Parts: sequence; C-alpha cells; structure tokens
Amino acid sequence: MYIKRKGSIAGPPFKIPFMGPFLQALHPKFESYLAQWASGPLSCVSVFHKFVVLASDRDLAHKVFKSPGHVKPCIVPIAEDIMGSRAWIFLQGKSHAEYRRGLAGLFTPKALSTYLPVQEKVYSDYFDKFVDITQANGGNPTQFMGCFREINCALSCRTFFGDYISQEAVKKIANDFYLVTAALELVNIPLSMYIPFTKPWLGKRTADAVQVEFAKCAAACKANMASGAKPTCIVDQWVLHMMDSKSYYEQVAAGETNVTKPTSLIREFTNLEIAQTLFTFLFASQDASSSATTWLFQVLAQRPDVLGRLREENLSVRGGDRNRPFDLNMYESLPYTNAVIKELLRHRPPVIFVPYIATKNFPITPNYTVPKGAIVVPSCYPALHDPVAYPNPEVFDPERWITGDAESKTKNWLVFGAGAHDCLARKYVPLIMAHMIGKAALELDWKHHATERSEEIRVFATLFPMDGCPLTFTERS
Repeated sequence: MYIKRKGSIAGPPFKIPFMGPFLQALHPKFESYLAQWASGPLSCVSVFHKFVVLASDRDLAHKVFKSPGHVKPCIVPIAEDIMGSRAWIFLQGKSHAEYRRGLAGLFTPKALSTYLPVQEKVYSDYFDKFVDITQANGGNPTQFMGCFREINCALSCRTFFGDYISQEAVKKIANDFYLVTAALELVNIPLSMYIPFTKPWLGKRTADAVQVEFAKCAAACKANMASGAKPTCIVDQWVLHMMDSKSYYEQVAAGETNVTKPTSLIREFTNLEIAQTLFTFLFASQDASSSATTWLFQVLAQRPDVLGRLREENLSVRGGDRNRPFDLNMYESLPYTNAVIKELLRHRPPVIFVPYIATKNFPITPNYTVPKGAIVVPSCYPALHDPVAYPNPEVFDPERWITGDAESKTKNWLVFGAGAHDCLARKYVPLIMAHMIGKAALELDWKHHATERSEEIRVFATLFPMDGCPLTFTERS
C-alpha cells in the first residue's frame, strides 16, 4: 500500500512494515526536514497507518492552502481529539467563514490598542524577573527558553482575559502547556490517547483543564461587561460585540427604525465556545511566539549594531522618554524595528509547516494525486529561504526589507500561511514583537553566552536553539 501511494514522488523506496520510521519521528531532526524538502517538490513518509506527503515547493504549498474542497486543517491526526472536533479551526466552508468573521473584530487597530496597557505590565513584570534570575544565578548564564515560554503564555492569557485570570492560573498553564505541545506530535502511537500517562493522555487532560479555567473567565467577563465596564482584553471585546449585536437584533425585532448596525455583527457564543476558541489561540501562539522571542533575543545579542540601531529608533519615537508606554502611533513609526521583526520571522520562521488532511483524492499535480485520508503538509520554510526571492537566505539581514526588494516577495511570505485558514493574528504578532523588543532594548542589557550548539536547531513543534539560549540580563542605567 505504501508503494502504491508513493507513486513517483520522492521518499524511501520501502517502509518498515506497520511501524515505519517511528523512532525517527519521536525525535525529529531539523536536518532531516531540510533533506526531505530538498529531495523534491513532493516527498512522502509513512508511519503506522498514516501516509504523509510534504509539499516543499512554494506554489504547491499555496495550492494546498487554497484548496478547501480537497483538504482541511488537521494540525496533527490527534488534534481534534485533544482540542475538540468542533473547534473553529477545524470547521470548513460557510460555518468556518462565519465563525472567523465573528473573530475578525478582535484584531482591528482599535481593538489592538486596548490590549497594549495590559501587555506593557506583563513585560515590566517579566523583565524584572529576567534580571532577578541572572542575579540569583550569580551573574552566570541561564537557559532562557523556558522563561520566554512563560512570558508568552502570560502575555497571551492576559491579552485574552485581563484580570479575570489569576497569576496562579497563568503560572500553572505556562508550566503545563508543554504537555499539550508534546502530545501534538505529527505521529502518535494509535489509540495512545486512551493509555494513562502517555503524552497524548497527559495533553488531553491539560487541554481540558485549561478550557475549564478559560470558561470561568468567560463567565466572569460576561457579568462584568453587563455592568457597563470598558473593554481591556480580547474576551471583553468579544462579549461587547455580542452585546451590541443582541441589542441590534432586539431593536430590529421590535420594529424600531434608524437602528445603527454594529460594525461586527455576530451571534451569541457560549462560555465553552469562548474557552475552546481562546484555547486554540493559545495553542497557535504559545510555541510560535516562544520560538520567535527566543531567537529574537539571541540574534540581537549577537548583533550589537542591529540592537543599537533598534534602540535608538525606539527611544526617538518615545520622544527621548524611555518609560513612555507603547502605542499604535509609535508602531507605525518604527521602520527598522519592523524590518528586524520581518527578517527574524523569515530567518527563523516560527511555523515551518501546517498539516492538512485530504478529504478526497487530491490531484495536486498532473502526475500525482494525494490519496484520500493522507496528511498533506504545505511547508513554509523553503519559500522563506528561497535564494531567488531572498539572496543569501541563511544571513540575517534586516536591510533586505528597507533597501532591498524583500517586501515585494508576497508569494514567498508564508509566515502566516495563506488561503481561508491563514493566521488571524498576522497584524497582532508583529505588533507585540515590536512592543516587547522595543521596551526590552530601552530597559535591559543582555548578553548571549554562545555554545557550540547555539546555532543548532531543535524541533519542538517549531524551531528553538538546541542549547536553550543561555543569556544574562541586567538593567540599563
């Protein structure tokens, strides 16, 4: 069956019966992905009963992203069991479009501006912790990858729920969420979710517990917003849109005329739906943002000239007052900071591929059809490291976004995917990264203590430095 499914595309000529390359799948190596992408525009592997096709060609990746009639997002085969089969990211067609339209209002410039104060506080609290960690370690380097996971979890939870969620809950979610990541491997042993203490079993329990906590926050938010409170976080904005929409429908039903239609007209969402949706936001953001943050601090520490220029720009837009809170007007006036962020997302993309499942036979090329039920994986990394689009792609060079033509290579810019299921947060992510690194540059000095494994890449859902990013932090005088 493997040989029949493989057909003419690249991949091993045979597979170990039933099991396939499971041991390699347990500890994926980045070099193996590079080799498979280089083997051809389409290549395949087969582990247990899952047949996986990787699309490394940019145009084929776009074709997968934009073929909802043949494929649907699956993340990994076990994801629906852990995250819930009715989670909005798994919906298709009209139901997905309507759900997504109800979420779009959470990422408008007006909405984004309301999240900045709570994010500013998260950065202040954790930057102090970074300095304290270095001092507690006697000024010696500490692997900060785990700390960056925690600050990003806190940032997400506070952006989602503001003060509705306790710091104890944030800390527990940050500590436990890696269990969800570990469970969502591309390949798991069949039925392992039902075996106690396996990674999928632990991941499912963690996901359920997080969603229970999020549902409590949603209930508290609805009560607070009903009292006339102003929105300060994503769930506030969402509930406010529900309240405005409900009021509009009631006025129309009562026969009132000249009723102002809300900009975001949506249906009522249950606490469980809110919890499940924001859990998918956390899943989408946690590992990707942790990866981007880790590489951002490492790369800038290695390049004091880049950091110095970024620091000067951020001080200038604050009028020389480094303690001035960040706002959207500043963001629009940070061309070099934005170039650094775009180059970081290209150089070390936080999403290297997005698995889909073929809902029917999918003729992806004139010569090859992905069989129904197979996983087909459009890859983002090769397009972002295409030497034709980005000369010297392995070199970190922010200037390519200022004096070069990188901005015009829109088809290669697959950082946020493409098509109907592209990332809702494509404007939000660069904003929070600019906020974080600008504030850090003005308030902190940090040093990267390089090891022989600093540039070696570890694959854990996304890309991290193999040595955990050893850094030391001090306050700027």
